[in-house]
Amino acid sequence: MNASIIDPLQGDFPEVIEEYLEHGVMKCIAFNRRGTLLAAGCSDGSCVIWDFETRGIVKELRDRDCVASLTSVCWSRCGRRILVSSADKSLILWDVMSGEKITRIVLAQTCLLARLYPGSSAPSTCLACLLSSAPVIVDFNTGTTTVLPVTIPDMENGLAPPLRNKSSDGSPPLTPTAACFNKRGDLVYVGNSKGEILVIDHKSSQIHGMVTVPGGAVIKNIVFSRNGQYLLTNSNDRTLRIYENLLPLKDGHTALEDMSRTIDEVDAVEKIKTVGSKCLSLFREFQDTITKMHWKAPCFSGDGEWVIGGCASKGEHKIYIWDRAGYLVKILEGPKEAVIDLAWHPVHPIVVSVSLTGLVYIWAKDYTENWSAFAPDFKELEENEEYVEREDEFDLVPETEKVKESGVNEDDEVDIVTVDKDAFSDSDMSQEELCFLPAIPCPDVPEQQDKCVGSSSKLIDSNHSVSPLSEGAGQNGIAINHASSPLEEDTGGTRVKRKRKPSEKGLEMQAEKVRKPFKTLKSSGRISKVKSKCAELDISNGLSGDDVSDE
Repeated sequence: MNASIIDPLQGDFPEVIEEYLEHGVMKCIAFNRRGTLLAAGCSDGSCVIWDFETRGIVKELRDRDCVASLTSVCWSRCGRRILVSSADKSLILWDVMSGEKITRIVLAQTCLLARLYPGSSAPSTCLACLLSSAPVIVDFNTGTTTVLPVTIPDMENGLAPPLRNKSSDGSPPLTPTAACFNKRGDLVYVGNSKGEILVIDHKSSQIHGMVTVPGGAVIKNIVFSRNGQYLLTNSNDRTLRIYENLLPLKDGHTALEDMSRTIDEVDAVEKIKTVGSKCLSLFREFQDTITKMHWKAPCFSGDGEWVIGGCASKGEHKIYIWDRAGYLVKILEGPKEAVIDLAWHPVHPIVVSVSLTGLVYIWAKDYTENWSAFAPDFKELEENEEYVEREDEFDLVPETEKVKESGVNEDDEVDIVTVDKDAFSDSDMSQEELCFLPAIPCPDVPEQQDKCVGSSSKLIDSNHSVSPLSEGAGQNGIAINHASSPLEEDTGGTRVKRKRKPSEKGLEMQAEKVRKPFKTLKSSGRISKVKSKCAELDISNGLSGDDVSDE
């Protein structure tokens, strides 16, 4: 749809379900960087990739060692690798183009969310949020894991309190903790169960800043916008909050270290809080003041102008859309199925949701065309009208008046080699991106092809083995004498075919067909021609004496 004929007052957000995708029972989804491919993790452990332009499956990644349901799917920045986490505590890194498994690592706990390091085209590390443990940094090359801190260390001894599990000392297990990389991947933002957002250097596992969320509720989700300027959190107090990122998008880690050195605080905890206040600033809060519902899978739109959140109530497929100013602009209501995952298309106003039954629904905008944008004098008719042309409407116009001078210099050279940077070309990795996968047609099974070719060749041979003119036929191809040969061997010699013997009624009808032309000749008086024809074809054996007599 052309942007010039879209009414700007309609809003750039989806409105209706355009179609749905079906392939097994899908649990989680993720777009690649440009939105041309959609990956979905299934309950059987497979990851299916859809071409979002044609809505067809182009690749299916399956590992025989993984049969549990997938919990998350993540694309690499260049789109050539996919990381999936499974309920069987495993992480699998796939090569998208070849469909081969690069590595598989089994963790100590079930991974709820895994994100690849965004600062490399071929990342070798990832961030994993575990079910009952602190988030960890996983190195695929060595297979080692580094546990990230989830609380401020005890300043008396300078060490963080140990992470306890129920199995060790009887204490309750650690609440699942949300975490995510920033845009460049040099910092990790962790939301803990105390309602705190920690800014951590994942290479040294050191906490540089802390921001306290109002209410102190458990943070369930934390995600950055695509441009890295805003941070969205989902807390257990049924409120979505947007924080503005005050750090520079490039070299944020260096700026954070410089900030820490310039702040002189006696108390180390106060110093971390002061640094945190200069990292994030509360921008907006979203909640449903009437129903006070919990939210699921919140995220930003591709341009960061809209925020969406799925209703966590069972039996309701509702998606709430707010603008960044905090106003609720749309509530999308789907089938009576709970929402388990959401994703906004990186480029277009399209939302993809996953239902509890495993279907993927595609929400698109219901466009109203504004054809008056093509010409100011455009008039829309309510019904057909007969058009009467003016007298001089189609008269020839002199070339000097018809052709207007153009301000473009036609002698200037046009550069068709240089590629202009778009919204995605913020690094050199854009040149290596995998945007589409080739469609490989599925060949037929060779065994079935051989059977088809063999059967057809046998059919041809059997047709040629039987003469088209049987033993009593003449040159005109009319079979007169059907010799009874009940068995006839095939040319291959492997089987015997039974030849059907004609019945008495069939023989009588065939003889009548032969008699008819001779009776016609007899009535016309051309007896000599009949005799010569009979002698030439030698078919008197099948005729009675009256048919060829001299009258």
